[in-house]
Amino acid sequence: MRPLPASEAPRRRLACAACLRPASACLCRLVTPVQSDVALVVLQHPLEVSNAKGSARLLHLCVDGSEMLGGERFDQADLSALLHAGARTPVLLYPDTPDHAALGLPLPPSLPPGLLEHPATLRLVVLDGTWRKSRKMLYLNPVLQALPRLPLRAVPPSHYRVRKAHAPDQLSTLEASCYALAQIEGASEKFQPVLAAFDAFVDMIERHQQAGRNSEATANSA
Repeated sequence: MRPLPASEAPRRRLACAACLRPASACLCRLVTPVQSDVALVVLQHPLEVSNAKGSARLLHLCVDGSEMLGGERFDQADLSALLHAGARTPVLLYPDTPDHAALGLPLPPSLPPGLLEHPATLRLVVLDGTWRKSRKMLYLNPVLQALPRLPLRAVPPSHYRVRKAHAPDQLSTLEASCYALAQIEGASEKFQPVLAAFDAFVDMIERHQQAGRNSEATANSA
């Protein structure tokens, strides 16, 4: 079989080098840079990397100096070095889990008194994945199990209407991270531009979904 001429070969969708999305759905115009006193590390489950509805990439692009690492099971020495770099104290953004014993997980250490009063000494660690995926990441990485946890309190309802939530208080990775950073820094307005960028991102997804439905309806009626 002869190869197709270049003019006939299927064209690959060009991807943006920054947001890694197709050019037609590039996130870069939505990016609103903010400076955070708290260092941010996002550990992304591999199955979330190509998820078109995922919010972690937008979060990473918006928060200056943030780091994003993909994987499920990490090299524990490398992970520990990353989380403690710059003599910062890592804190895991994770809800209270009364069933940790049933999962075979040790009790996490308590937050040291006064720790959150010094944002510039902290590193917020965020797991990007569904509840089941993030729980498995925690289970597979003892370094994460050893971190004190920061649960969110009294947060507003999620705007993540394009993705199904299993509980009313479940948030996107971007929303949860922004609320946590604001909670630590005591600066709720500081991260509102990032939340506004997220709203625009959700609107963009809905427009693409509607366009797809319209295209399918036209094809079916032809």
